[in-house]
Amino acid sequence: MKTAVIQFPGSNCDRDAVHAFGNILGLPADLVWHKESSLGGAELVVLPGGFSFGDYLRCGAIARFSPIMAAVCEFAENGGVVLGICNGFQILCEAGLLPGVLIRNECLEFRCRTVQLRVEDAGPHFNREKLGDRLAIPVAHGEGNYLIDREGLTALQENRQILFRYAARGSAGDPQLENPNGSVGDIAGIRNQMGNVIGMMPHPERAVETFHPSRDGVPILKAVVETARSAADVKV
Repeated sequence: MKTAVIQFPGSNCDRDAVHAFGNILGLPADLVWHKESSLGGAELVVLPGGFSFGDYLRCGAIARFSPIMAAVCEFAENGGVVLGICNGFQILCEAGLLPGVLIRNECLEFRCRTVQLRVEDAGPHFNREKLGDRLAIPVAHGEGNYLIDREGLTALQENRQILFRYAARGSAGDPQLENPNGSVGDIAGIRNQMGNVIGMMPHPERAVETFHPSRDGVPILKAVVETARSAADVKV
């Protein structure tokens, strides 16, 4: 499962993603510069976190026009699996590969902490039986407030496109909702209707080592890989 990690000017989680897929999951993983026009035969594409082009205009608004994005869009349209993490999620929304938009955090502050995610039942690879009920994954963003209109939210729910929601933490008698950005429906991660384009604000690649806050990112990344393998089988 050859993995291409797209590198934009301002990406800062690109090498983390290469490490997670390459060293932790044992897959061939290479950086692909944003000015390239080809994905080099990749079977899985990752758009990493960071501040592409300094987040000028809007987060992901300039990166969306990078030359490599034509290949990413064609790859996705042909059923290839694309994962966007944090800034990558923002780019996917700007490119129209995922519905909705990500704006400034409701608190107007940058949030960097480990949050609890509630796993939603979203198919054979993303569900509580496979991933568990709760995952502890870091977030680090200033524009992670996911918004979508009422009709779009209804469609996400009916089509089981919501993968993760920010979950309550604390004691059962005193739960504290850990939504760090104000996202509608506490949404932390979604996929497109076909299921091959995935976006999430939390950073699973920062939860893969014993010295990380958790290793809960490993099953998430494995679920992405299994999704890509299933998509490849369908193509054959």
